[in-house]
Order: sequence, then structure tokens, then C-alpha cells
Amino acid sequence: MSRVVLDTNVLVAAARSRQGASFALLQALRADRFRLLASVPLFLEYEAVLKRPEQLSATARSAAQVDAFLDALTLRCEPVHLFYLWRPQLRDPADEMALETALNGRADALVTFNVNDFAPAKRFALPVINPSTFLQQLLKEKS
Repeated sequence: MSRVVLDTNVLVAAARSRQGASFALLQALRADRFRLLASVPLFLEYEAVLKRPEQLSATARSAAQVDAFLDALTLRCEPVHLFYLWRPQLRDPADEMALETALNGRADALVTFNVNDFAPAKRFALPVINPSTFLQQLLKEKS
């Protein structure tokens, strides 16, 4: 089973639309098709971003509904303890949490819409792929 880190933008996309690969990945996670790795800092970022007023407005959700979603998400997560911080590696300091979680958790991949922002991950032999590519991989494994 693949062990992956989802960048926050994947959860935002899934919250905003049920039509794309991001939402399909959450359905695959629910069906135990892959294991989600998460650290405390990354999970706090998930919460902070999903509870931004513009996100709540765009998704027509309340903060309590976001809390319920995150509570359910924790049931599908493998916790990652950050024993080593790799900073700075990336241009955007907010992306460092996702990279550190993936490296400390020995992830098979980091899934993000901002693949180019994670180019330094190549130094660590960490595949960085977009949601649709990862979804296609899961579909191939299923058949």
C-alpha cells in the first residue's frame, strides 16, 4: 500500500469540488487504497487553511464541519514524528511541512498541485506528483 503525503492544496481542491482527482483521492483513502502520512505541523496547516473565511465561504461549510472532516481524516492517517527538520529546502516556507513529513515518514510520494515548487525533493529521491497522476496509479494497481 502506498504511503503518501497530501499537500494542503489537494484537500482544498477536494473541499471545493467533488468532480476532480482530489476528491477521488479522498474516496480512495476512505476505501483504504493508500495510507496518508501526517505530522502535527502539517495537520495544523490543514486546519488553518480549511478554516480560512474564504474557504468556509467557498465550500459552504462551518468550522465545526471542517473539524468533523479533520477528525475523520485522522482515522486514516499514520502519524509521522519529525525527528529531523530539513529546512530550508523550498522557496515557500509553508511547503516545508509537507516535505519534512514525507521525508521523516519515508513516503512513497508527495501529492500536490505545485509539483515544480517541490523540485528539491529530487535530491531525496522523493517522487512528487499531481493528484490525477497518483489517482491513475491507484487505478492501475486496482486492475
